[in-house]
Amino acid sequence: MIHSSCAERGFTLLEVLVALAVFAVLAVAVTTASQLILVQSHGLEQRLLASWIADNHLTELRLQPAPAPGQRNLEVMFGQRRWTLDENRRRLGEPGLLEVHVRVGLAADRQVLHEATGWLGVGDAPR
Repeated sequence: MIHSSCAERGFTLLEVLVALAVFAVLAVAVTTASQLILVQSHGLEQRLLASWIADNHLTELRLQPAPAPGQRNLEVMFGQRRWTLDENRRRLGEPGLLEVHVRVGLAADRQVLHEATGWLGVGDAPR
């Protein structure tokens, strides 16, 4: 004959359900935080690439003869994505100085992700 002892105990059904509920709440919290981090890192990557494109474009302009004032829209492939680059050039009150304002965004949604301003020396300025 087998006698049951009070010393042998396991988890009750209620304890198991509480533990599962706590685990489920923690799992949902971790999943939500992970998704937020992924979205934020994707946006950060896009803004970083857009800033590189703007800086590269301003550097290329500095290496060429100064363009005339005006506007220009370009499409650029960078980081396996198509980007739009809107360039606005205008003369400033200071002789021999051209301000270049650049806006960069993804071509798919036309949202501006980065704006940069640079200044170019105009070759026909008196020295």
